[in-house]
Amino acid sequence: MAARKQTTADKPLLRADNTGPRTTKRGDQVAELIKSWINDGKLRSGMRLKKEAELQEMFSVSRGSIREALKALEVQGLVHLSTGPDGGATITRVPLARAFQALQNYLFFESIGLEDIYAVRRVLEPLLAAGAVEHLTDADLEALERSVEVCEPFVASHEHALDQRHEDIHFHDVLAGANPNAFLRCVCQIINQMLHSLVIVAGNVTQQDYQAFGRRTAAAHRMILDAARRRDASAVQQLMAAHMEEAEAQLRKVHAALRQKLVLDSDLGLQAGRKRGS
Repeated sequence: MAARKQTTADKPLLRADNTGPRTTKRGDQVAELIKSWINDGKLRSGMRLKKEAELQEMFSVSRGSIREALKALEVQGLVHLSTGPDGGATITRVPLARAFQALQNYLFFESIGLEDIYAVRRVLEPLLAAGAVEHLTDADLEALERSVEVCEPFVASHEHALDQRHEDIHFHDVLAGANPNAFLRCVCQIINQMLHSLVIVAGNVTQQDYQAFGRRTAAAHRMILDAARRRDASAVQQLMAAHMEEAEAQLRKVHAALRQKLVLDSDLGLQAGRKRGS
């Protein structure tokens, strides 16, 4: 009796990989194949993968290999895993927090300081702000206004001062969100996250120093916002360039430095199985 001809459906999705010094684990092969489906457009953000048991059968691998694959994809920010009766894996856009984490963990082993960040920020931030002007919505302008109002007048309370420093960065995030250049937006938002999370100041800095820094920042943001309302991109670019120069000078005055540390999942609220906001 003639042997049955093997069809495409009969062919295994995974094949043995013995080309390197080590055999690629089955879980890694599954993860790579799922990523290839995302590349090809077969899987898109928001689409749910099949249940674990179905994936086991599809790939002819163990439950452990499927879990290894899904965990690897989660760490890369490509899937969100949820538990419960309706739980499972959903394809997601890689969150900015993962990009920040990967870059900062790379830079941990390099020798960089605040001056290196500002060497880049002085160039990019004025371009980003100018490019955002024509795309700012009423909601964006309202968010910028709220940010400025939180920071002026600058008060001495330590708790309020911390809120104001966060709003200083949020002002720049709002501008970044309106810029249509995704690459420029991503780089500037990662820089903002680094400034938010990693900048430390000397313990002997006075409240007067903090207040002077805050007043100058609030005044600069007010002028940038007023120019943005006029849709004057050229003025926004010039004002932002001056603001970057002044901000770096003020950070030097308060003896600010960049803290070198690895960014953990717990720093970003990215622990497995934990739901987080956008």
